[in-house]
Amino acid sequence: MEKIYVAKLGKSVGLKGQMRVFIDSDFPEQFKKGVSFTTNKNKTLTVESINQSFDTVKFVGIDTIEDTKSYINSLLYTTEEESKKNCKLDKKQFFWFEIEQCSVVENGIVLGKVVEINRYPTDDYMTIETDKLLLEKDPKTPKSFLLPYNDNYVQNVDIEKKIITIINGFDILAAS
Repeated sequence: MEKIYVAKLGKSVGLKGQMRVFIDSDFPEQFKKGVSFTTNKNKTLTVESINQSFDTVKFVGIDTIEDTKSYINSLLYTTEEESKKNCKLDKKQFFWFEIEQCSVVENGIVLGKVVEINRYPTDDYMTIETDKLLLEKDPKTPKSFLLPYNDNYVQNVDIEKKIITIINGFDILAAS
């Protein structure tokens, strides 16, 4: 099962096992009492309490400064299943792991497949691996290209069929 990185733990705060948490997720609400995360050292940590105002977390069984030491700088991961359970999406909002591996289609032609999503200051960008048929037609075609994930390009996302319908993608591909 694919692990999804959501946060990094910092130093202990206070005397009772609280730790600084650097949440690197669009869904900080998933950090709530009773939710478990796995560390990069394959330890499972369950949230006992969280203080979003001070970016601190207390895990079950970590009750002293000494207990926190082995977890400093640990990375926290969740699963796709837990993300879907603990994070509420708005309409037309999807998890990155749902978007990745979708085919990108414009005017009925497959341009390629989303292999990664990157966050840039102005937009999220999909890295699209160009479809083999397009590469065979024109060997000068770039093997991959970036496409902004916004309403100027994305018309529809069908997660069930793994298809993203776009406009103006050919222009981006040609300019890449």
